[in-house]
Amino acid sequence: MLLIRLAQVSLQVAGAPARNRKVELLADLFRDAAPEDVPVAIPYLAGRLPQGRLGIGWSTLGDPPAPATGPTLTVAHTDAELTAIGALTGPGSRAARAERLRTLLGAATADEQRFLRALLLGELRQGALDAIAVDALARASGAAVAEVRRAVMLAGSLRDVAVALLADGPGALARFRLTVGRPVHPMLAQSAGSVGEAIDRLGGCAVEEKLDGIRVQVHRDATGVRVWTRTLDDITDRLPDLVGAVAGFSGERFILDGEVIALGPDGRPRPFQEIAARVGSRRDVARAAAELPVVPVFFDVLLVDDEDLLDRALVERHAALARLVPEGMRVRRTLVTGPAGTASDAGARDAADAFFAATLERGHEGVVVKDLAAPYSAGRRGASWLKVKPVHTLDLLVTAAEWGSGRRTGKLSNLHLAALGPDGTPVMLGKTFKGLTDQLLAWQTERLLALSTGDDGHVVTVRPELVVEIAHDGLQRSTRYPAGVTLRFARVLRYREDKRPEEADTVATVLAQPT
Repeated sequence: MLLIRLAQVSLQVAGAPARNRKVELLADLFRDAAPEDVPVAIPYLAGRLPQGRLGIGWSTLGDPPAPATGPTLTVAHTDAELTAIGALTGPGSRAARAERLRTLLGAATADEQRFLRALLLGELRQGALDAIAVDALARASGAAVAEVRRAVMLAGSLRDVAVALLADGPGALARFRLTVGRPVHPMLAQSAGSVGEAIDRLGGCAVEEKLDGIRVQVHRDATGVRVWTRTLDDITDRLPDLVGAVAGFSGERFILDGEVIALGPDGRPRPFQEIAARVGSRRDVARAAAELPVVPVFFDVLLVDDEDLLDRALVERHAALARLVPEGMRVRRTLVTGPAGTASDAGARDAADAFFAATLERGHEGVVVKDLAAPYSAGRRGASWLKVKPVHTLDLLVTAAEWGSGRRTGKLSNLHLAALGPDGTPVMLGKTFKGLTDQLLAWQTERLLALSTGDDGHVVTVRPELVVEIAHDGLQRSTRYPAGVTLRFARVLRYREDKRPEEADTVATVLAQPT
């Protein structure tokens, strides 16, 4: 497939207002694509490089060569060249990368140059293209949308499913099953303003502690124990204490969902930053484990032996969890099961409120209220899990930052914050420089400069890849920002490098927050 086809479809998808038209455009592309082009086409169209960052910035792309008069570049050749450019390291590699990239751009037409420039700078934002691509793959192949979506969920890779589906047809979807050793994206929670509101929305539910730790998915079979993060990074070697604990469980083959936390001498949880540093460190793992041992807390089970539990109700999954995991390593919870409006309902609500208060007193950040009848929706922020915190928080994207003044001179300070719009693109909500320690200022300056796409001397624009957790005191109407609202007294709590950009909160979630 010629690269020009991707460039043209990218432009058409970006300009198509209707989702159905976007699906139709992608479906036509997939019908024409060779299976070997699909693993490249999908991330390219979504604005991602399969190779990751290549160390190519504005200075390298600012003065491109004259474009080619006609299209000759193929998708495969372009990707091979970018892979080769990324592999250049050592003395002189920067100049070598620039020269090889210039040769590639010289073979590209004007439209292809614009496409590649946007792709390399992280400016190619097509909205929620992965979700649209699932529908398009179904339409192109004749498979059911629900079956394609489930296969992607179980594979943890849209590309793998697309290659199999377009090469072998709908029957290939049966290959993708929940399997020990192949992680899936975890189920996520939406927000509710209070425990009572969550109960009203769900009915019969469990109210569980919300732990401020690192989400883990733990797999065990005869070969041993493996541990993945919510972003599907394998961290098994960094958590020998967790591996040892799970190796002592009675079951032989299972997949568990939970968190790891660390406790102080008083039994209260240690700060998230300490746990993140422990889990993120690859150096002297044994010493780190001795200095800050982690405690696993499991709250769900996805598979036992060869039985897939994803479609089972939570009440059934928790019963299976209780048979596998000792009580001290299961999440604390209370149940709300009384019919609405009855005395038992009122008593259960009082118990739920008391549980929430006790959870906060123990130092945890809130609760998650879960529908007892709901299945496990891997990779989705389902409405059957609702998180409740005592303060209003949002996970937002950083789209730019302003150079500081005074003691913050030389540091990137005032952050531009955005939520995800209906099409998956960032929508600005406001700015904040509050809550930033000197250490965090230094860290975010270095991190954001690495993501920079431009600097006018005052504002540095960045690829919207960093998720930051923001506390606020409510919303206020504002005509200054496209969502029509901004955040009152927004302040930085922490960066969430454990979250992908597409896991940031949506504008709809923001508008549901209290005013």
